[in-house]
Amino acid sequence: MSDTAASLSRQIESAGDLQSVVRTMKALAAASIGQYEKSVLALADYYRTVELALGACFRESAPTAAITEQKEQGGAAAIGAVVFGSDQGLVGQFNEVIAGYAIQTLAALAGKPKIWAVGERVHARLTDGGLPPIGLFAVPNSVKAITPLVGQIQIESEEHREKGEYARLYIFHNRPQSGALYEPVSQRLLPLDAQWQQGLVKVKWPAGNLPEVLDAGTATLRALIREYLFISLFRACAESLASENASRLAAMERADRNIDDLLSNLRNTTRRLRQSGIDEELFDVVSGFEALNQ
Repeated sequence: MSDTAASLSRQIESAGDLQSVVRTMKALAAASIGQYEKSVLALADYYRTVELALGACFRESAPTAAITEQKEQGGAAAIGAVVFGSDQGLVGQFNEVIAGYAIQTLAALAGKPKIWAVGERVHARLTDGGLPPIGLFAVPNSVKAITPLVGQIQIESEEHREKGEYARLYIFHNRPQSGALYEPVSQRLLPLDAQWQQGLVKVKWPAGNLPEVLDAGTATLRALIREYLFISLFRACAESLASENASRLAAMERADRNIDDLLSNLRNTTRRLRQSGIDEELFDVVSGFEALNQ
């Protein structure tokens, strides 16, 4: 009895320690979700503003030749891709979902892609899926750390594009939905071709009168394009981080409930064992008393 009771006591203590860790991670995930969700909301307004500005520039003129970013320096089949995942575990199927989606989407495109992974976990999933990334970036741990990451991605991807290693660039990430849900999405970031320009021209201006762009030259257009590329990567990273923390919060809530159930079962088992020991001792006392009387 003593060995079994001691074993149960150790299990209860270990489960309690694990539950403390789980609840700490829940609190951290819940606190992180707020900052990333606010960032995503702010980015949506800014992204819309940049799109409207680009559309206004393209309405006044069609400076296709001025956009050097759209020039395809490699074969038309060459593809680059940036996949956002996580460095840490305990996020459910977060990395499996985005890696599977990226692999399936890229398989439908011609050419062997060159992939950069943001996060060790998604890097491993892509490697297992037959698409080993050529680069790995660490996942930022705050909104302020997203900007340096975006700068690193732009520098490294542009170096490979200048060498003619790819012509099209796609980004893949999870986008948060209501509650702890998320969905994998993708965006073609490059080339900035005529189709992309026409799509921006069709964006309806919110006011009745169309704007007039002052100094609508190459410098203004390039500045807007740089903002468009930067904010696209920034938004993808922020949405991925919001989805990651929502997924981690849901996983920790499930773990917390499971630990509660385990602790309840262990405590009930301990009570039954203790009661059984008391009953045995009482039975021994009564049996001894009756034996003495006889």
